[in-house]
Amino acid sequence: MGQRRRLLLAVALAVLPVLGGVMTPVEAKLPLIGDLLRGKPAPKKPSGPSAPEVEGSMPEAEFQELLKTGDLQALNLACQEAASFDFVTRLRLLQQRLLEIAPAPQPFSVVLINANALLSCRAPEGALAVLNRYGPAPGLEREQWLVQRWRAAQAGLHHALAAQLLEQLTAGAPQVLEAIALPLQVREDGTLLTKPALDLYAEHLIVLGRSKEAAAVLLGGQRPGELAAERLRLAARLLERLPLAERDQLMERALDQAASVQAWGLAAELLEQQRNLIESESGGAVAQRARSRLVKLSQRVDDAYSEWRLTRQDPVKTARAEQLQQQLRSPREPGGHAAPQP
Repeated sequence: MGQRRRLLLAVALAVLPVLGGVMTPVEAKLPLIGDLLRGKPAPKKPSGPSAPEVEGSMPEAEFQELLKTGDLQALNLACQEAASFDFVTRLRLLQQRLLEIAPAPQPFSVVLINANALLSCRAPEGALAVLNRYGPAPGLEREQWLVQRWRAAQAGLHHALAAQLLEQLTAGAPQVLEAIALPLQVREDGTLLTKPALDLYAEHLIVLGRSKEAAAVLLGGQRPGELAAERLRLAARLLERLPLAERDQLMERALDQAASVQAWGLAAELLEQQRNLIESESGGAVAQRARSRLVKLSQRVDDAYSEWRLTRQDPVKTARAEQLQQQLRSPREPGGHAAPQP
């Protein structure tokens, strides 16, 4: 399963061998007699340069030659450069060329590279058009095709299509959604920023107004710690028609998850959200309990964390450092912010 998912991600990003040769369009039909008499109109030349002269960017003559003879990889790199400098005219010219360079039918690898280049060129609609020219075979090829279509739908803010594609990719099963890390962008250092498909699917559902379904997806996640706490917090906010006691329980679970990994900043945020939730729909002793816990946590974290940082590297105070670490990890122990109140 792990190897299969890695392959899925790699091909979805179009990290494929460079294709040799230049792909040319299908021969045009014979011209009409009138066309022969008049002659073909000369192609329109740009009224000016495609981009201003900026240090580090491609010279105009080199760019014009690339438009004529460049392969998909070269065009993709040109798109990345034009996007980084925000050269709108060059992006438009590159988009047009990418839509023409590899007309159907093409091998699947070429379709993926072509779509990836259009995404680099800020043309998600064009990427969808290129991908729609191809009918994938069942299995891994179809999964790769769905991921690339999702990338285009995500970039184009087509949330309904994006959600549908993730449903087709995983059958909506939370355990499968959580196992797939979908690509979002390449960082400046070359590393890839990804996010679990489960959270991305929930985001699409939220935009579509399907809050209850989004909450169910989030609650179906199995990852512990800070990510679980964030999912529980969001689910509690989405399930606004749920009884207060049940939403409060979701917040309690979120606090436990934050505390388990010592995410004390997040724990403080969760307590503040819990207090606001309770005060907006209740009052009296219940709201006071949340306020008291928030104050206690703030004082406790400030004091214990500061002391722990000072003592953890002192071999003489090892026992005290361990005691403080346990104190920070155990919010439900006597004196903890979540301990039963008298």
